[in-house]
Amino acid sequence: MNRVNISIDDVSPHPQSSTKVLDRCFELISVFPDIKFTLFIPCAYWRTIGSTATNYPFLLTDYSNFCEKIQQLPSDIFQIGYHGYYHGIPGINNNDEFADLNYHQAVEKFTLMMKTVRDCHLQDIFAPIFRPPAWRMSPESIRASFHCGIKHLALFPIGLKESHGFLHAESYKGVDKQEEYNVSYASCFPPFKELKLEPQTSIVYHACEWDKNYFSKSLSKNLELFLLSKKEDLEFNFIGDDMIKTVKI
Repeated sequence: MNRVNISIDDVSPHPQSSTKVLDRCFELISVFPDIKFTLFIPCAYWRTIGSTATNYPFLLTDYSNFCEKIQQLPSDIFQIGYHGYYHGIPGINNNDEFADLNYHQAVEKFTLMMKTVRDCHLQDIFAPIFRPPAWRMSPESIRASFHCGIKHLALFPIGLKESHGFLHAESYKGVDKQEEYNVSYASCFPPFKELKLEPQTSIVYHACEWDKNYFSKSLSKNLELFLLSKKEDLEFNFIGDDMIKTVKI
């Protein structure tokens, strides 16, 4: 039996990176009642460069309706994980928040993220899992994450390139391979790496509409058809649940 998790990054109050993708999720739930989704949520999503930039961060504590919607999701179908504070470095980039942090800087970020979640009364909703923005994460950030209570990291597979050429996993410097860390790796992210069933399959999408990996109607339909074709050979899982925690792709 092949274990499958479906995750969606950047779910946030940003109007172009919103909860609209949940409509696609519920369409799939109607076909696969036992399906599982992991939503990765930045605590104060803020893009400061380019056409998607805003003048302020989307701090979760300012968006009670968003928080209520997340809180009301069925917990047997939706898992919620951390995806950074700002996601990027304000004024410098939109994505690399954890790429170059030292240990103390990373501890400050995780402390801030967890405080924000508590302030939103979502501490029982968020699971102790973390996917770094743009997949990049310094070795010291990896160490800090587990010392701060993160139990599982969702990272990029070593040696795999996306079409735009970023080597995301280089930032880990091999620390992710150490046995004391529980790590899962993405296995496909349409359209950059197409759907393929593996013993542990981690399918990744984005909630941001400007991303080619946006969980659109067309990509959702493709996923539905793929899952239907493999229905007898798969089992849906949350990240960390019965999935081989240190599988190296």
